[in-house]
Amino acid sequence: MDKPKVFISHSSSDNPWAREFANSLQQHGLQVWFDSSSVRPGESWREALEKELRASNVIALLVTPDTIKRPNLFFEIGAAIGMGKQLILVVSKEVDPAELPGSLRERRYLIKGSPELTAQEFISEAMATQST
Repeated sequence: MDKPKVFISHSSSDNPWAREFANSLQQHGLQVWFDSSSVRPGESWREALEKELRASNVIALLVTPDTIKRPNLFFEIGAAIGMGKQLILVVSKEVDPAELPGSLRERRYLIKGSPELTAQEFISEAMATQST
């Protein structure tokens, strides 16, 4: 089975952790779209997001106190659900589950740990769902 292409949704304040997470996923052979390094100069952010959401099999949604305030959060959740994409949440320990939007509260999620350990858990979840 082909390994999934992963779209990582995160806030800019989470860039260092998200970059390490992306690198860990890539080291395990997954294709990763990570916006800050994947959008070319002059390219529209919105168009790049939409194109890559469509091309990805799995959406990794990093949920932190900053992410909950992002306007793009609802766009990316809606797009992922509307396109029937696998959505795997990685939730920071600082986030109260009651703060999650209703569409996310009902989902099982991973707890954000080290980028490498979280990547390993993520891959197990993503591959298990891809093979069913």
